[in-house]
Amino acid sequence: MTATQIHTEKAFEEAIESHLLENGGYIKGDPAGFDRELALDKGVLLGFLKETQPDKWEKSVSIHGDAAESKVMRRLVDEMDNRGMLDVLKNGFTDHGVRYSAAYFKPASGLNPDTQRLYGLNRLTVTRQVKYSLRNENSIDMLLSLNGLPVATVELKNQFTGQDVGNAKRQFMFDRNADELLFRFKKRALVHFAVDTDEAYMTTQLKGKATKYLPFNRGCNGGKGNPHNPDGYRTAYLWELWEKDSWLDIIGRFLHLQVQKYDIGDKSVKKESMIFPRYHQLDVVRKISQDTKLHGAGKNYLIEHSAGSGKSNSIAWLAYHLSSLYSSDEKRVFDSIIVITDRRVLDKQLQDTIYQFEHKQGVVQKIDKDSKQLATALSTGTNIIITTLQKFPYIIDKIDDMPARNYAVIVDEAHSSQGGKSSEKMKEALSVIDMENLSKENSEKYEGEKGYSNNNNNNGIDDAETDNDDDSEDQIRKVMASRGPQKNLSFYAFTATPKSKTLDVFGTENADGKKLPFHLYSMRQAIEEGFIMDVLKNYVTYKTFFEISKTIEEDPDLNKKKAKRAVARFVSLHPHNIAQKTEVMIEHFRQVTMKKIGGRAKAMVVTSSRLHVVKYKQEFDRYLNEKGYNDIRALVAFSGTVTDDYNNSFTEPAMNGFSEKELPDKFNTEVYQLLLVAEKYQTGFDQPLLHTMYIDKALSGVKAVQTLSRLNRTYPGKEETFILDFVNNKDDILESFQPYYQQTSLTESTDPNLLYDLKNRLEATQIFWQSEVDNFCNVFFRSSRTHNKKDSARLNAFIDPAVDRYKGIEKEEEQEDFKHTLTVYTRLYSFLSQIMPFQDIDLEKLYAYGRMLLKKLPRKDISDILKLDDEVALEYYRLEKISEGSILLQNEDGELESASEAGMRKEKEELAHLSEIIKILNDRFGTNFTDADWLFFGQIEEDLVADEKLSQQAKSNTINNFKFGFDDLFIKKLVARMGQNEEIFARIMDDKEFETQVKDILMRNVYKRLNEQEAAEA
Repeated sequence: MTATQIHTEKAFEEAIESHLLENGGYIKGDPAGFDRELALDKGVLLGFLKETQPDKWEKSVSIHGDAAESKVMRRLVDEMDNRGMLDVLKNGFTDHGVRYSAAYFKPASGLNPDTQRLYGLNRLTVTRQVKYSLRNENSIDMLLSLNGLPVATVELKNQFTGQDVGNAKRQFMFDRNADELLFRFKKRALVHFAVDTDEAYMTTQLKGKATKYLPFNRGCNGGKGNPHNPDGYRTAYLWELWEKDSWLDIIGRFLHLQVQKYDIGDKSVKKESMIFPRYHQLDVVRKISQDTKLHGAGKNYLIEHSAGSGKSNSIAWLAYHLSSLYSSDEKRVFDSIIVITDRRVLDKQLQDTIYQFEHKQGVVQKIDKDSKQLATALSTGTNIIITTLQKFPYIIDKIDDMPARNYAVIVDEAHSSQGGKSSEKMKEALSVIDMENLSKENSEKYEGEKGYSNNNNNNGIDDAETDNDDDSEDQIRKVMASRGPQKNLSFYAFTATPKSKTLDVFGTENADGKKLPFHLYSMRQAIEEGFIMDVLKNYVTYKTFFEISKTIEEDPDLNKKKAKRAVARFVSLHPHNIAQKTEVMIEHFRQVTMKKIGGRAKAMVVTSSRLHVVKYKQEFDRYLNEKGYNDIRALVAFSGTVTDDYNNSFTEPAMNGFSEKELPDKFNTEVYQLLLVAEKYQTGFDQPLLHTMYIDKALSGVKAVQTLSRLNRTYPGKEETFILDFVNNKDDILESFQPYYQQTSLTESTDPNLLYDLKNRLEATQIFWQSEVDNFCNVFFRSSRTHNKKDSARLNAFIDPAVDRYKGIEKEEEQEDFKHTLTVYTRLYSFLSQIMPFQDIDLEKLYAYGRMLLKKLPRKDISDILKLDDEVALEYYRLEKISEGSILLQNEDGELESASEAGMRKEKEELAHLSEIIKILNDRFGTNFTDADWLFFGQIEEDLVADEKLSQQAKSNTINNFKFGFDDLFIKKLVARMGQNEEIFARIMDDKEFETQVKDILMRNVYKRLNEQEAAEA
């Protein structure tokens, strides 16, 4: 191979093939042997059947004579068309009473030599450049087949040629017809890989541009992607997984068809999905199985997998693998696998999944009756038992009474702390555990376990009604600690948010003596891979919300009368007044949130007690009725009965008008938009339409992470979330999230005027014309009913001239500056529109146009995919259109950049000279202002210095004349900042002499600074 060849896609293809032939147990397939009509390799398949099942083949010959090959082949094809190829591979096919095996999978134990021999006769082929179509000569880069039956297709790209995995994905989406037999869902190839030298993605169903790809990457430094491989390609792990033993294990014991049924009206709809494990799912099951095989029963494992990790499938695969796990001396490691979960859907999913692997009933039993049923299942050695947290102590007791049996307990705590009767019963059952009376060793290890202080301000509410951090995770750990380690019992605990004490019990000790999770799939990786939302991207404290709202109110260019009236209401708000907070929340929900996700977005209000929920519900209903807002309805979620100061009693069912069990389904309808909660549903509640959260409760630690994570579920059209927090500060939230997410950013207060500064800079480049922006938006925001097939082309036509002008810029620095400025503009507008709805249509037009323009500008990283014709995105943007032409669009991925990074002027921090204000005021008026109050005076001074009109007056007037213009502006700036320091504001307003002194000092400072600036500039 010459030097010019080693950088090509062909070289990449040859490297993979070479590995599979030399190390993977494959044989080289002949592309000419691929039958396009049947989409399989008949020669390899028939050779396999004749070699492995000669007696059966003789029977087929006696039945069909010379037509045996064509008849058996036709029957096989019919079976694959009817049942699907995966089912045929696992369970074979029957022709005229002759039952054939289509593949042999490695037995769990080595006790049967014949099964080992047959396993060795499987024929894995790797075939390159396979022409698959009867319509054209298109070819797939690589085809992996098992006994002639196609299992996986692969499209390869090499970045050295200017293409990457994004091109491979697009090739599958737009150049590979999903109707071709090879790509037809279930019928032939079961998985499709898009691969380059750095990353890998896979899908199990081609759907054209609607194809959904999942990353199949290992993760890198806690995030997405793959780590550096000093020995070669970053994606080399992939073809190592394709090696014979690994690949057949994946096909036989991981791949399965998931069937979900939905009742829509009188009809029942069935949805089928081929489930192929993501890398971390495959990795955790294999590593746990290998470690358990090595160490046997009696060891604990902590699996820290973020929400969005596909935990249900991971648990199902692990339960199945552990149930069929044999030690090195060919003995089963566990007699039974016990899965502890409160998820109602998991038992059905487990049974369906494992039935496909075992093809027999009775492997999985759900304990849904009484303890006698559980005792029977344990005593008879049922392979997999599913039960609830309430029965957990009984399980431990029962296991103690059954000697010489080993058990694996898989704990799924993700949905276990929902409050309500279920949680109450669990706590009641475990209340006999007294941590103070444990052994000295355990009592020292779990000191302080009985309760935790979360620094909540309960406002006089009884402790029984406030947050209890003693959740199911703690309860399970307590039971374990009270019983002590047991050699016949292994625990496998799945959690997204382990506490330190959980790590202490379940964690694996490293060489330094530190306890760590046995396996990790981080929150950061889940966010970066697109499986959950980053709930901290738009996290705004009440103070920040107030400051930005005030700034917007001051600027007539940004707002029409309607928006200014809305802002005016916020000025007098007091953070502990339920009525005023209610107004903030409802008005924000109406103006911003309810337009999101195509008008389907919902919000949750987190309160500090059950009584707060009752009061908020009463105030919400009163306010909505007073305003005539008939399109918003609120529900409550709390446990038990609440009594107010007047001895009135309230329950959740009475306030909602239906039972507790109905709430999730009712809230999922379009009738209800807001859910007011107290502890209940702060954890373990999955509602992907939740977009916004209003927090009126002190949160910290794992409880903060669990609560805010209610927003992180993805949904079509949901591109961001929003949190407005009345109580907590950003540093506390950051500290809570940091252990679970490596890179977190929280938004600081931002000046909306930056939007106009950025817009002016962009327009000055003349890269885009206003007429192009207007024409683009006329098409983009038109009703979907009037859209036609040409509109996508028209959008491109209005953007392409700007792209050409951008390309025509000779200096790369100027190009990057424009792109950077436009990126900052779109991010800043998206963030600020979460807080107040802008009524300036030009800002909105530039945002919509700018987002699409950024997608078409040349990129250094060509992995980003342009989808201008993404009908789903256009649909949701159109649905968010509000009156007066504004549309509240969602965030792009990425963090907001500070004003200084955008090239804007950064506020100066020349506050030292302000000490004279503090000293003079304290000495003269007996006040006790401290250095901390510098900030208030300093911000007012900076506002005045930044005013251009005042700057001109300072440069052209004496200080005596300057005073007249200064007085008016001083009052405006003071009012704008009044919410930051009400004590100083009140003193200035009530004490004329005090006001005169403050104003005089500030006026002299401002006048001096403005004239010094002029001298410096001259």
